[in-house]
Amino acid sequence: MPTHDTTAVQRFAAFAASLNGAPLAPEVIHHAKRAIVDWYAALLPGAVEPPPTLLEQALAEDLDRGGARLALGRAATVRTAALINGTAAHTVEVDDIYREAIYHPGAPTIAAALALAQARQATGMDMIRAVVAGYEVSTRIGAALGRAHYRHWHNTGTVGTFGAVSAAAALLGLDADRHAHALATGATFAAGLQQAFRMDSMSKPLHAGHAAEAGVLAALAAERGVTGSLDVLDGDAGLGRAMSDGPDWDRATATLGQDFHITRMTFKNHACCGHTFAPIDGALVLQQRMGLRWQDVDTVEIATYAPALAVAGNADPRTAAEARFSIPFVVATALIHGSVRLSAFTPGRLADADIRALMARIRLAVDPELDARFPGQRAARVRFTATDGRQGEFLQPTRKGDPEQPLTDAELSDKFMELAAPVLGEARAGAMLARLWTLDGRAQVSDL
Repeated sequence: MPTHDTTAVQRFAAFAASLNGAPLAPEVIHHAKRAIVDWYAALLPGAVEPPPTLLEQALAEDLDRGGARLALGRAATVRTAALINGTAAHTVEVDDIYREAIYHPGAPTIAAALALAQARQATGMDMIRAVVAGYEVSTRIGAALGRAHYRHWHNTGTVGTFGAVSAAAALLGLDADRHAHALATGATFAAGLQQAFRMDSMSKPLHAGHAAEAGVLAALAAERGVTGSLDVLDGDAGLGRAMSDGPDWDRATATLGQDFHITRMTFKNHACCGHTFAPIDGALVLQQRMGLRWQDVDTVEIATYAPALAVAGNADPRTAAEARFSIPFVVATALIHGSVRLSAFTPGRLADADIRALMARIRLAVDPELDARFPGQRAARVRFTATDGRQGEFLQPTRKGDPEQPLTDAELSDKFMELAAPVLGEARAGAMLARLWTLDGRAQVSDL
């Protein structure tokens, strides 16, 4: 049982409720807009792929009615919009990361926020406050659950439920008491197994969608008086013990309102699993430094942290979903083509003989020093042996897009246009981007 006078759920809820209508620092507002721009960059290409397209068929009775909208404007009920949009935003693996929580906050949190913001005709600032609330609560829960949680659970499905709850509760204007009950109910909905994506499947993006929908449901229920167990995080049989090794909830709540995690997001620079990024970045740097064509590379040795190999060590991917979780595939692709974009996962690329030949020369290993620094640092050591006998080695200490090497606003805008324009067309994508960057001044978000 908690030793604190209030439970962890109550402390998280008190903070989140304090944001209702409150001013936010300009820096926090700006970083929230960056997160929303990046979420749309992930949403739009995902929305035209399965499983979101299949969910539209499966849930047809909840579409073409309701106050929320899917990515391309189709009307939907709030819960269904949260589910499908949350799934879409996680489908092509370009959504944001909070590194210390091993977690993609945007997909579930912003999907829940947008669905209720549209249905309740909220302002742009209302939505921004909701996103901030969801990010701050959920990233702390994820960081507290730690590496022990990540052994079996997919944090975007589990932790993401709390992001969706607090975002939804903020848009509903719930007071601290009802917000706490919403979080408590959400905690017992939290789910998502890593084994669900250790082979080819569509389950992984569904985790984000389920988290978004579950969060919305918990908040709507609490609005009407449904109660939850307020010690569900820190109780003897609570989430902290059931899904982790007994987190320090006092530490998790200590900096609420003082340190805003949303200002330290990682925005993806490659269209694949974030565990592959340090190997990709390091391989590209070393290739340039050694002046090598890919044909001149005899062997590639990559040493990194253990979870990267557990999640993304697939040596023989056969589908796009598997290839996004294959360090050999994406590193070979980068060395041959110079980048890893959506085009890397077409059927032609998956079967490309040159990529397959280079993959066969790549060896993976765990580096104990780098493994000890996970999750707070995501690094990789890359070593090349060239066909002429030359050798080179490079330590990639972080990933481009991490807080230490962030994407600029201009780079985020370029990412948005690259991913959104093929879906919307250049003119519509450009107009949407302009609306997103001015979201804090918009009287309503229904046109999003």
